[in-house]
Amino acid sequence: MKRIILFVLTNILVVAVLGIVASLLGVNRYLTGSGLNLSALLGYALVMGFGGAIISLLISKPMAKWTSGVRVIEQPQNADEAWIIETVRKLSEKAGIGMPEVGIFEGDPNAFATGAFKNSALVAVSTGLLRGMTQDEIEAVIGHEIAHVANGDMVTMTLIQGVMNTFVVFLSRVIGYAVDSFLRKGDDRDSGPGIGYMITTIVLDIVLGFAAAIVVAWFSRQREFRADAGSAQLLGRKQPMINALARLGGMAPGELPKSVAAFGITGGIGQLFSTHPPIEERIAALQNQQQ
Repeated sequence: MKRIILFVLTNILVVAVLGIVASLLGVNRYLTGSGLNLSALLGYALVMGFGGAIISLLISKPMAKWTSGVRVIEQPQNADEAWIIETVRKLSEKAGIGMPEVGIFEGDPNAFATGAFKNSALVAVSTGLLRGMTQDEIEAVIGHEIAHVANGDMVTMTLIQGVMNTFVVFLSRVIGYAVDSFLRKGDDRDSGPGIGYMITTIVLDIVLGFAAAIVVAWFSRQREFRADAGSAQLLGRKQPMINALARLGGMAPGELPKSVAAFGITGGIGQLFSTHPPIEERIAALQNQQQ
């Protein structure tokens, strides 16, 4: 319940900030008495498209801590926590990034990395993962998450999401205006957009939003292959990552909050919308990898 409340509050905050920015810049005034102002609409689409993605990126780390209940390891309380810290430190140095914060959260097997910057990221693993895997497999999973950070996947995903959002906002309103113009031929347009514009825009926001989500999910699946390969490279051998994936294939993966789901070790619903490829495909890709 806490995760849902925090997720809703975050989205309300993002919408409020974007609304204020759009009003201050005046980029929401793209419908005029003389027609559609494409320059203003493009500005509005860019603010709405990239604004939400960038804000989500900037608050991704604190939101991940809150929604997942992550306990950051400030001082290791036992040998296992000391080993996790040392493993993250070793792999981070090898990957050429700054030492991330390291955390543990209660839940079924999963792990994730997040953060706006490579040198101040967060890597977190679940208690279920720690209980259900060997040290070699856990190290491989941590290597996978470190590879995400080193590859700049959080920023890249933000840029792709921003482009897709901008495309959805811009195109839905252009088509909405065209439909409205066709339905209101000869009518007085000084009163503002008609019902045709409103309905078309809402429908296309949903339809194009699904299409954009498919594109983002496809790219996310490609990142997972690269992160798997990155883990094998960091460890100097691919078998631990293969074993970790095989182990995950026999477990019920833990659910992650939506804000970090794409950066977990496993997860996703449906083939088109899944952020992660099937375990079997990831194992096959690693087995075919030259090393």
